[in-house]
Amino acid sequence: MLPSYLLSLREGLEAALIIGIVLGALRQMRRRELAPAVWAGAFSAVAVSAVAALMLNAPGMLLEDEAEEVFEGITMLLAAGILTWMIFWMSRQARNIKSNLEAGVQRASQGSKWSLFGLAFVAVLREGIELALFLTAAALASDATQTLTGALLGLGTSILLGWSLFATTVRLDLRRFFQVTGILLILFAAGLVAHGVHEFNEVGWIPGVIEHVWDVNPVLDENSTFGQIFKALFGYNGNPSLTEVLAYVAYFAVILVGLRETGKLSAREAVEQA
Repeated sequence: MLPSYLLSLREGLEAALIIGIVLGALRQMRRRELAPAVWAGAFSAVAVSAVAALMLNAPGMLLEDEAEEVFEGITMLLAAGILTWMIFWMSRQARNIKSNLEAGVQRASQGSKWSLFGLAFVAVLREGIELALFLTAAALASDATQTLTGALLGLGTSILLGWSLFATTVRLDLRRFFQVTGILLILFAAGLVAHGVHEFNEVGWIPGVIEHVWDVNPVLDENSTFGQIFKALFGYNGNPSLTEVLAYVAYFAVILVGLRETGKLSAREAVEQA
């Protein structure tokens, strides 16, 4: 439940911030009559995302045996890839996202209401499709009921936080929030990679090389309550194969190098713009 809560909270808060920035820009331009178009675009994106989530989950319920393992492996690796892209994108765009959105609203407000509808629709749809894919992967790694419960709680919390940020004097340290959730999501993504490799080990697509590098199930059984929590959150496996371990370590190496390079690039761009 915790992974789906964190994913939904982060994606939901990003969507809420986007809509809040767009509505705030319209208020500053005294074009509040265009707000219904923004809300229509946002709610339409939510509906499309819900349909996408159902479509993504349907194959996993119908497939069995080897086909199910292949589907799970592909879904988890795909979710890890998109999640990684999102982490890199946020690390580069977080400081400019408000100004970019306000510039987009300025351009869209000079056209028809459909321009603002499209701006809100595309912005929220991106978050919704990402969340649908992540929740599908989370449900495969744990329990569908817990995943749904965590998602609803996360979305509910994000709505409350978003409303508080724009309707009251409450202030949230967004940079710190995204840093903390970013670290947790990196751990979650690494677990998805390892779990995906495990599924491909099961069907023989990726050799395990060494079937069990270690076995700590007597200490923390992966099927116990805590084992299931760590499995859902970090991809814990009490007796992983060598390729699972290598994939887990390699993912962190790629992330660390990538974030360092992204940080250097962002610092260089900031100096050039100054």
